[in-house]
Amino acid sequence: MNLSDSRTAGQPGAAPLARLSAAEAVFNVLRADIESGKLEVGTKLSSEATLAQQYGVSRSVVREALRSCNALGLTTTKTGRGTFVVASRVAKDLVLGQYSALDLTEARPHIEVPAAGLAAQRRTPEQLEGLRDIVTAMAAEDDPEAWVALDSSFHAAIARASHNKVFENVVSDIRDALAHQSETLNMVADRQHASDQEHQRILAAIESGNAEEASAAMQEHLRAVGVALDSILSQ
Repeated sequence: MNLSDSRTAGQPGAAPLARLSAAEAVFNVLRADIESGKLEVGTKLSSEATLAQQYGVSRSVVREALRSCNALGLTTTKTGRGTFVVASRVAKDLVLGQYSALDLTEARPHIEVPAAGLAAQRRTPEQLEGLRDIVTAMAAEDDPEAWVALDSSFHAAIARASHNKVFENVVSDIRDALAHQSETLNMVADRQHASDQEHQRILAAIESGNAEEASAAMQEHLRAVGVALDSILSQ
């Protein structure tokens, strides 16, 4: 099965997978095979190189798909041994490195909402310009992995713009988990476009210097992320 042309939607003869990114397509195939029992619990998946050749994609695409399978609790990757199927159903929580999705959902409103409000009041012209550049780049980015990196940069930049070292350090500490969560949400719940719009509203409030609106915009963004997570975990 070759999924390398996965962005050819609308072309003659294009399959339904053509509307997805290559990583989404690989992820969907792996998830379907696991949940249907075609890949049974305990099965060791083929190597990244073999899967890349099988699907006609790069190893980085396979790696991205496997990270989401791991986050959903369907597989686990053991260093030096490979990736194994450990469940046929999505877990009750996402595994995001040293944190879980529940950890982030509970903590982020207490950190990022006030940070956004302070950023509206304290951001420097250079920090504001940096936020604008990130949001502009995100809207134009069609590479999922690059977009995820920009997403975590956006949240880290807001924390820095708050000029509160506690908020800055905490967001820096959870940055990898935020990236893993964002990657999985985009792949499973198609969150990228909605996140772009939410980020634009946060930026506009910070730009206007309105702390209340910035906090509210961040609160709404985190609420939408929570809803998307619930939709995944309740499937």
